[in-house]
Amino acid sequence: MTTPQNVLVMIKQVPDQSAKAGINPDGTIDRAKAKRMLNPFDRFGLQGALTVKKLTGAKVTAITMGPPPAVEILLEALSQGVDKCILLSDRRLAASDTWATSYALSKVIEYTGPFDLIFCGLQTTDGDTAQVGPEIAERLNLPQVSYCEDFKLEDGKFLARRVMEGGHQWVSMAMPGLVTVANSYHHLEYPSIRGVQKVQRLQRDEEALKALIETVDLDIVKADPKECGLKGSPTIVARTDKVGELGGSCVLHQGETIPTMVRDVMGAASALKEFALA
Repeated sequence: MTTPQNVLVMIKQVPDQSAKAGINPDGTIDRAKAKRMLNPFDRFGLQGALTVKKLTGAKVTAITMGPPPAVEILLEALSQGVDKCILLSDRRLAASDTWATSYALSKVIEYTGPFDLIFCGLQTTDGDTAQVGPEIAERLNLPQVSYCEDFKLEDGKFLARRVMEGGHQWVSMAMPGLVTVANSYHHLEYPSIRGVQKVQRLQRDEEALKALIETVDLDIVKADPKECGLKGSPTIVARTDKVGELGGSCVLHQGETIPTMVRDVMGAASALKEFALA
């Protein structure tokens, strides 16, 4: 194998950052009431997968896990140029933490069959852990590159430029492998007119839509329900506090001496620390 032929990209639907989201009694997000959007970090992973498609003609499959409305982001992925989508939807997945999520997604990946590359966003805006991608790689015993901000394909290998403290480094990864893409990579391109028209036609043709977006559950992908949802999640939410609206005042110091400005900044930092500890 010299070039990737089958590429997977993991995407997620998250609460819209501009909208208010409620909290359930168990501390989880009330996703039913929240407006939804494609995870912003996953847009970079999606662009990475589509770049490989442009370079090699590879087939790209988008995979997501969530309730039925998550089909919205799969339609968006199809408009961008993705060839096929898989939605893992099962009530038994509710409240899965990163450990349970990576397990369920790894079973979907096994279900899809052979692949050459898996692209993931760096993290999600609703969790911010950056754990699921690497956990999937560990579960599937794959080499992985995290914080990838650029790449090229040479001699059957994936050459990645990854962000590191103080700069970057180039690393070589054998395929199949997994990549998490940093938000310093290229922004997701706008969908083509043909892509948008394709999705519009699919929305009017239920059979054609089912052919491109396959919906599976835990039984179909042969995942153990005990390893999913709250039962399979070792993470415990001890307490959830709802904070007030962000806001406050800003003081701009111009023409002040350096000692005066340092004193004011240190005073503000001290007050913030006291507030956090209260």
